[in-house]
Amino acid sequence: MPPHPGGGARGRWKSLKVQNRSGLEETEALLRIQLDQVDQIQTRRQTLTQLIDQLNQQRRQCDHLGESLQKAQNALQSCDHQLAQIRAELEAVSNQLINWQRIRDELQRCVSAAQDVMHINLLSFDQSQLCVALRPRPSSHLSTNQLEPLKLSVTWSHDDRFHLEVGGELSGLVEGCSTGGRGQLSAALLNVLSSFAIDWRASQRLLVYLKSASLVYHLEVGEGYPRSGRVRLRSVRRDGLALDSSGLQPGRPDASLTEWLVLLSASSDGLD
Repeated sequence: MPPHPGGGARGRWKSLKVQNRSGLEETEALLRIQLDQVDQIQTRRQTLTQLIDQLNQQRRQCDHLGESLQKAQNALQSCDHQLAQIRAELEAVSNQLINWQRIRDELQRCVSAAQDVMHINLLSFDQSQLCVALRPRPSSHLSTNQLEPLKLSVTWSHDDRFHLEVGGELSGLVEGCSTGGRGQLSAALLNVLSSFAIDWRASQRLLVYLKSASLVYHLEVGEGYPRSGRVRLRSVRRDGLALDSSGLQPGRPDASLTEWLVLLSASSDGLD
């Protein structure tokens, strides 16, 4: 028998209803899956955003570290340059110190050599200047208490040259200044020691030149010397006895004190 028309429609309706319920359930399941996937995607997106932020922050930190590293390298190079300069300056100072030590040793040798003919007192000494006081050995009629010391000053310049000058009360009388290289100091110092064994008596304007322990010359220095006053030989004495000095005259009447001393130093001791 054919199915009942009414039962057939109802059956199809029930079948469609079942299918619809099944499709709805399936759609809901798919929707839940999609929502879960969306949540997962959102979570991943947030995670990726955080990672990107972290990477950007790390990149900025790297950039900052790079700048800091560059600054550190520049500072290191500057320190190396300064260190090289300091080393060069230290080497120059060390070489200068060696030169000063050589100069000091040479001065000490000069002083030691001069002590054979003069009494020497060291007044001051530093890296640029040496000051000494020289006292002639007493003669038979002059004691050391009667003789004023002769002061000498040796000043060194940066180019390793010296300036030797007679000081004290004789600074305006004796032309005892000389300059030169370090190798000429010994000759200049010994020349002063041998040529100017003198005693200046300011109140009498009298210069006493002790050529030896027994031979003494007296030079009178005129008022206003060296501009106006002249120098003349007052007397010559050997062992306290006066000698004829008429033959001792310089080449010109206005001879300087240095010219007189050079003449007397080079003259023969065989005076009458």
